[in-house]
Amino acid sequence: MPSSLDQRDRRRDRHERDAHPREPAPPAAAPPSRTRTRALALPEVRWALASLALFLLALVPYLADGPAWLWGTLFAAAYATGGWEPGWEGLKALRERTLDVDLLMVVAALGAAAIGQVLDGALLIVIFATSGALEAVATARTEDSVRGLLDLAPATATRLLPDGSEEMVDAEVLAVGDTVLVRPGERIGADGRVVGGASEVDQATITGEPLPVVKETGDEVFAGTVNGTGALRVRVGRDPSDSVIARIVRMVEEASRTKAPTQLFIEKVEQRYSVSMVLATLAVFGVPLAFGDDLTSALLRAMTFMIVASPCAVVLSTMPPLLSAIANAGRHGVLAKSAVVMERLGQVDAVALDKTGTLTEGTPRLTDVRPVPGGGLDADALLRLAAAAEHESEHPLARAVVGAARERGLVLAAAEGFTAAPGRGVTATVEGRRIEIGSPARLLADDPDASGDEHARVVRELEEAGKTAVAVLRDGEPVGVLGVADRLRPDAAATVAALTRLTGRAPVLLTGDNERAARQVAERVGITDVRAGLLPEEKVAAVRAWEAEGRRVLVVGDGVNDAPALAAAHCGVAMGRAGSDLALETADAVVVRDELAAVPAVVALSRTAHRLVVQNLVIAGAFIAVLVAWDLIGTLPLPLGVAGHEGSTVLVGLNGLRLLRTAAWPRPAAR
Repeated sequence: MPSSLDQRDRRRDRHERDAHPREPAPPAAAPPSRTRTRALALPEVRWALASLALFLLALVPYLADGPAWLWGTLFAAAYATGGWEPGWEGLKALRERTLDVDLLMVVAALGAAAIGQVLDGALLIVIFATSGALEAVATARTEDSVRGLLDLAPATATRLLPDGSEEMVDAEVLAVGDTVLVRPGERIGADGRVVGGASEVDQATITGEPLPVVKETGDEVFAGTVNGTGALRVRVGRDPSDSVIARIVRMVEEASRTKAPTQLFIEKVEQRYSVSMVLATLAVFGVPLAFGDDLTSALLRAMTFMIVASPCAVVLSTMPPLLSAIANAGRHGVLAKSAVVMERLGQVDAVALDKTGTLTEGTPRLTDVRPVPGGGLDADALLRLAAAAEHESEHPLARAVVGAARERGLVLAAAEGFTAAPGRGVTATVEGRRIEIGSPARLLADDPDASGDEHARVVRELEEAGKTAVAVLRDGEPVGVLGVADRLRPDAAATVAALTRLTGRAPVLLTGDNERAARQVAERVGITDVRAGLLPEEKVAAVRAWEAEGRRVLVVGDGVNDAPALAAAHCGVAMGRAGSDLALETADAVVVRDELAAVPAVVALSRTAHRLVVQNLVIAGAFIAVLVAWDLIGTLPLPLGVAGHEGSTVLVGLNGLRLLRTAAWPRPAAR
């Protein structure tokens, strides 16, 4: 027998089809629209807003002792707009022999109204309608982001014909074996291998590497990555529908569909509770009648039973702690997208961290300025010379060098004759001297004696430390070496330690960057398990392997290449400042202020919220048990039953609101 959660999933899918109708794929000349779904385009949002507005309008005359016909009409309209859909879907579920708890909530709300508790019933309707609307919006935003990912791949490509001529074609019609020309600054149109030319390619969207990678003949390139200053001829190696970027789209979509929805406690037992409550209410009504009780007395007892046994307090047992935790986390820069997410965060027992943009800041920084003895330059003079030559370059390394010079307040001389050679570096004339800056392996390749000199020793030292070495030559002679690295976040080590204490095992590093750089970062933060050089599907495979072992994995990342793993994990957290749109939408939570230490803090907060949920469930269960026993064994006055029911609801609500206090936010570094 299908569960009521399945019913809600099918209902959500139907509304998503209404909001995003599936039409035949447009022709290649007309790429699909990437517009963002408006919240008001979703039926759930429109009905929830209408119900809330009518509830607020009715509240004023109700509290002011206004005419009953006025507030009664407005409340009735609020019931209708917010409750018709779950009521109708619940009736349809009954045809499939499934009892939907949403239908019981509508019945409980109507029962409350029947005995004069109109306000309580309307509030219950509004809460359920709002919850459904928020879920629909979150789902639509994720689907929009997945569709928008396709924009990373260019719509057109320049295909080279056998006679040497060129033609502009739609990228999706490229076939394996075609050769395409990728000009400077263009996105690569298909996965393949370079067959001519040399350039530096920014492939951070695929591998997460912080710096562009030199690509020459024989090297593999990926669709959607950005070419640098050189021109490349690329032979297509995969059909566009099977490119890495296309596989990322499919993996995110599949993970989002197959990821079983976590259910709050009440949802896990809702089917049994719902059936039991209906049967018990019928029994409370029918048994006294069978033994000669009058209809009015039996009906009043049954109505009282339904009110005191209704799960309102149980529902509020879970929501206030989780919603309060969401609000508290939001004040501290963490956006948890739903109460389900807040529950999931506290369940994790394994953590996988990305490197670039997560453990590190994701932006190259100048870390070392090392003049060569005998070169006649001190550190500031070397940096000033290098920054002047790099000033016109758009390369991330150049920006790091120029930025460091400006931070030191150095005045840069004018450079003349600037040229840039992909994979080699830049050349310019500064103060009458020819300055070359670039890869030591390229600039010193013509110097057979360079391998044993001081210059080469410094290069080896920097590279062994996981940094990128940049050679500086003046008139062909080495005068210094610059070290550039992606700077580690200051709270990275403390965060790793806190996550280790919370989960009982050290986090794992999953990165597309090279092994040496990954090991250097891992050693500095206390991680021993390092998986480097991973493509997005390999990150997903690692997460799914852990999940198959029974672990509940938390993945923390920031890039497009992290999105499939974020979707496949038990819970995904994206770093907000540098996070890609896809990662931010796919993740269950976003660290808005980009403070890595907030990750263990929100995990600890979630666990505190879970403890309060358990406390509330015990309180609510105790009240229900006492009131139900009173109604069955003795005669529970209806006003007292309503008071006890509402009192338990208020009590568990106030208990949950304790997490709104600023003091409830954990300080994981001190735990």
